[in-house]
Amino acid sequence: MTPTVFSAPPDRIQRPDVTVMQQTTVDELPRIQQLWPSFEKLVGLRGRKMYAQIDVRQNTYTVCTPVKEDDRPDRLGLQLGTLPGGCYLRGRLVGEPPQIYGQIADGMAELEAMLPADDARPLVEFYRRHDQIELWVPIRS
Repeated sequence: MTPTVFSAPPDRIQRPDVTVMQQTTVDELPRIQQLWPSFEKLVGLRGRKMYAQIDVRQNTYTVCTPVKEDDRPDRLGLQLGTLPGGCYLRGRLVGEPPQIYGQIADGMAELEAMLPADDARPLVEFYRRHDQIELWVPIRS
């Protein structure tokens, strides 16, 4: 049996498009580690769902959160964007930070090896809880 980083077998999910407030940087670990704390401070964490989109073709990493009714992204210096919907292959990571973050790259590689990804959409990290991260690889439906 091949070892896996996931807590359960990956499954397929269907997601709608979601309008988000977002901030983008280069997909490099030091830049990502700088971006998250400043973004979280701007938008706050209470009652927020937090995501990241990785555009492999553009080499960008975008943190985002769904827009709420009273949000003013322009006042925060954030862009509006879309977390693309569609069919995804989802894997779940479970563990304590910072060790769980070290499993993300291996998890994405594991999912991408399972089937051809839809490279027109980004890879997605969904930070479900401090100790649970869902990884979504877009698949052609």
